[in-house]
Amino acid sequence: MKLLAIDTATEACSCALFIDGEIQQRSQIAPRQHTNLILPMADELLKAADLKANQLDGLAFGRGPGSFTGLRIAAGVIQGIAFAADIPVAPISCLAALAQGAYIEHGHKNVLAAIDARMNEVYFGSYIVDAEGIMRSHETEIVCKPELIKPKDGNWYGVGSGWATELGNMLETYQADKYPQAAAIIPLAVAAFKEGNIVNAEQALPVYLRNKVT
Repeated sequence: MKLLAIDTATEACSCALFIDGEIQQRSQIAPRQHTNLILPMADELLKAADLKANQLDGLAFGRGPGSFTGLRIAAGVIQGIAFAADIPVAPISCLAALAQGAYIEHGHKNVLAAIDARMNEVYFGSYIVDAEGIMRSHETEIVCKPELIKPKDGNWYGVGSGWATELGNMLETYQADKYPQAAAIIPLAVAAFKEGNIVNAEQALPVYLRNKVT
């Protein structure tokens, strides 16, 4: 299976190429530079693998939540590639990607993912890894003030920029300097393709969580 994944939802801009079990990634912390970086990253990975977009089996992208501008960049890029190459897309939660990254890097199986949503709010979701090593949502993703999130029973690990807010008072173990990465999107996307949770180009849309988008 050959998949290309991108994420531009936060300060991190990343692109990953999956070919039959192996992942190559390009990633950079570069606020407000995603438009200039993401396509060259994708081109570099495809050229290094001697692939064209129409030789891919599919695409994946961080659908949100995250920066409104960043999400629109990711959706626009993915839609453009998907239309041109006529291939399907797996939209992946950026919070799930954060949780998946925590499992890949440190083996954490119960993860509370949070992204700073500004305006004194956080995007928040809880995830538990399944028998196949895939993070599954434990409850509906939300956006709210940090103090409104209730403590969880059990052994949970926090990850994401949202933990640098008041939310950090809820857990002793968390890592706030982590962002969603395209490489962590890949296993979630492979699972989505196997389960048929894919869309065509025109349906590859951002998920903001906030009702009002400016």
